[in-house]
Amino acid sequence: MPTSERIPFIPLTEIEQSAFCRTDEPLDVRPLAEEFAATVSWQSIPTEYHHLGGEELARRIRDARDSLGTRLVILGHHYQRDEIIQFADFRGDSLKLSQIAASLPDAEFIIFCGVHFMAETADILSASNQKVILPNITAGCSMSDMARTDDVLDCWDDLTDVLGDRGILPITYMNSTAATKALCGRNGGIVCTSSNATEVMKWALETRERIVFFPDQHLGRNTGLKLGIPIEQMLIWNPFKTLGGHTADELLQSKAILWQGHCSVHTRFSVDQINKARIAYPDINIIVHPECVMETVQAADFDGSTEFIIKTINEAPAGSKWAVGTEISLVNRIKHENPDKLVFCLDSVVCPCSTMYRTHPAYLLWSMDCLLRGEVMNQITVDEETNRYARIALDRMLNQV
Repeated sequence: MPTSERIPFIPLTEIEQSAFCRTDEPLDVRPLAEEFAATVSWQSIPTEYHHLGGEELARRIRDARDSLGTRLVILGHHYQRDEIIQFADFRGDSLKLSQIAASLPDAEFIIFCGVHFMAETADILSASNQKVILPNITAGCSMSDMARTDDVLDCWDDLTDVLGDRGILPITYMNSTAATKALCGRNGGIVCTSSNATEVMKWALETRERIVFFPDQHLGRNTGLKLGIPIEQMLIWNPFKTLGGHTADELLQSKAILWQGHCSVHTRFSVDQINKARIAYPDINIIVHPECVMETVQAADFDGSTEFIIKTINEAPAGSKWAVGTEISLVNRIKHENPDKLVFCLDSVVCPCSTMYRTHPAYLLWSMDCLLRGEVMNQITVDEETNRYARIALDRMLNQV
């Protein structure tokens, strides 16, 4: 379906990304009422939670956690603030946490301190009797929002019209909606993470002549380059242009079609920042996430997933120096846990992920208090059909790589 007449969709979370950026203040927890001053969307919760300080929030969360006992598991993504991570039973990336949720069938409730697509994946992989809860319903993902379901479906229809349904295979990054994962499941496609994107794309290109990669163009491009795909054979699909902005012949000549999406955090890191770090510390190691732009990844010494970054620095020799291109809450945690090394963020402006940062301790406490009253708030559920096909794409990843 031609989409050139459509008004471009700009995700609210993308506009709000810089709302929590600071230059001279630590990322300490403030009462929720003060954080409401940030120009982002907030879920409304009772005013009794608005003015609670950090110590009282921590005490009440611990008490509620003790009362809920083994009925509850709290999952904390690496990008969450420390005031949330301290209460997590498990911490990790989105796939690791969802797999953990699936391995704990006795837990009646799973509070996922992350963002919406992560809670969706946990619901898909967990048991039917488990309830997955997102503390703040406004914690979305700007990258995931850049691939709206209707636009993704239109893209797939257009591509198969030109290339045939055997001429292309869909891959979606974990950072996508359940509906996008389901499209992949229906059409022989697969899900990937930043840890296994290379293996998944290699498998896909052995299966079909070309791939379409949702929704992060930079992870797709950086992965394609590692596999030797020429840059000119990787096209950007603009959902607001007919055929993504390409001719049918250009699509036929391609090897990878990359959705026009990106991570608002990782695109902040630049070659200029790397050059400044190398001038300041000639023996510095530069390590970045593959969601960064191509030039930044190529200028770095290492690139890899969140788990790769953590493992690499943790296992590095004492006295080594590391400039890191990923989310600041994680960088600060790595720095704290590696006092024998110099660890700092490439970006001098402190900018946490604005959607992850919306999981304020007040929301965690509120969701737990609701459970204690027998109320389940912000339960994330994926409908049966979407669940079934999204699970196929996830299982295909887990079985293939």
